[in-house]
Amino acid sequence: MEIKDIEKLAELAKIELSDNEKTSLIKDLDGILSYVKQIESVEVENILPEYNLKNVWREDEIKNRVFSKDLIIDQFPDSQDGFLKVKKIL
Repeated sequence: MEIKDIEKLAELAKIELSDNEKTSLIKDLDGILSYVKQIESVEVENILPEYNLKNVWREDEIKNRVFSKDLIIDQFPDSQDGFLKVKKIL
């Protein structure tokens, strides 16, 4: 990685960098890229996963539910004149 690469990245990101920041970024990016190369070198061809993947299916069921205004109002913490009272939003 060279200064011109950092300058191009800074241009694409639309940021301004000082000379000290550019040299610091070169060191940081070289470290990151060497770590990525190290990860890429790991052999994973013959490794089997240690977990079992399976789909869990369930049948769709229609459940008859009873919803009534009175039932909902009775379960709500605060109501007045058949309306649900909530905290002021605005």
